Amino acid sequence: MAVNAKKIAVYALVVFALYVIITDPETATDYVLVAFQGISDAAGALGDFATWVARGGK
Repeated sequence: MAVNAKKIAVYALVVFALYVIITDPETATDYVLVAFQGISDAAGALGDFATWVARGGK
C-alpha cells in the first residue's frame, strides 16, 4: 500500500511540475533557481561542517 501511495505522490508531483512549466514558464524558472540555490547552500553548509570536523571541531 505504501508503494502505491509513493507512486501516486511522484506522479502528482510530476503532473504539477509540468502544469506549472506549461502555464507559467517564468515562474517555473524562478522555482528552479530557488531549488538550485537551496541545494548550493546545503552543499556549502556540508562543506563547512566537514571542514569544522576535520579541524577537530573547534
